[in-house]
Amino acid sequence: MSVHSEIKKITTETLRKMKFDKEKITMLTAYDFTTAKMVDAGGVDSILIGDSAANVMAGFETTLPITLDQMIYHTQCVVRGVERALVVADLPFGTYQSNPEKALESAVRMMKEGGAHSIKIEGGAEIEESIRKIVNAGIPVMGHLGLTPQSIYKFGTYKVRAKEDAEAEKLMSDAKLLEELGCFALVLEKIPADLAKKVSESISIPTIGIGAGPDCDGQVLVYHDMVGMNQGFSPKFLRRYLDLYTEITGAVSHYVKDVKSADFPNKSESY
Repeated sequence: MSVHSEIKKITTETLRKMKFDKEKITMLTAYDFTTAKMVDAGGVDSILIGDSAANVMAGFETTLPITLDQMIYHTQCVVRGVERALVVADLPFGTYQSNPEKALESAVRMMKEGGAHSIKIEGGAEIEESIRKIVNAGIPVMGHLGLTPQSIYKFGTYKVRAKEDAEAEKLMSDAKLLEELGCFALVLEKIPADLAKKVSESISIPTIGIGAGPDCDGQVLVYHDMVGMNQGFSPKFLRRYLDLYTEITGAVSHYVKDVKSADFPNKSESY
């Protein structure tokens, strides 16, 4: 029996309580049923269906091409595999920035069709009305500040954000605004650790860091990076817990060798 089997479902309220109790929050991505089942069984508090599916599942260079329909499909797959973790789904680029009505429509579809427990969107004051409308409809919203990959063409780089005072001040005021608007948590991506600490201490909602130092209330990594399925991606913030790329390619080579040599299937593997 899993040590987590007696633990109730994690909710947005659970995460708030964890911050209050100074218990760190864990989050990983998943994009399919099988992975979600394993990640959930491993005991993470929250599973993110990130628009990073565009990169790791579809092979795109940025997160921009993935559609709402595709994100809903990935979310449906994940939800079927989860018993305990809080499921957060990204609204992809172009589904909430242009107007609040469209944002609400996208969020409603993600909840109704996708089965998500909550949604995540990138940005601060510039998407204030969209957040307000979604939260007012009773949909939990996780914010995302710092490096916001959907704005990559505006930034022109994936480097650390908010190193300059003006950008750091805007990030701090955006974080407070997201809290006021009713967001239940906030992702801080690739910002200086001391700024992340300051933000985390100045708001009452949990902060989840990725490349934002140890003082956030929780941490998130992309599952494929964490288990070493991606070889080419090695940012400073990534800790690899496995080297699955080597393990899997080795297993495939072994299988190929066994079939070619007529070693597989053998007598005991035949009917």
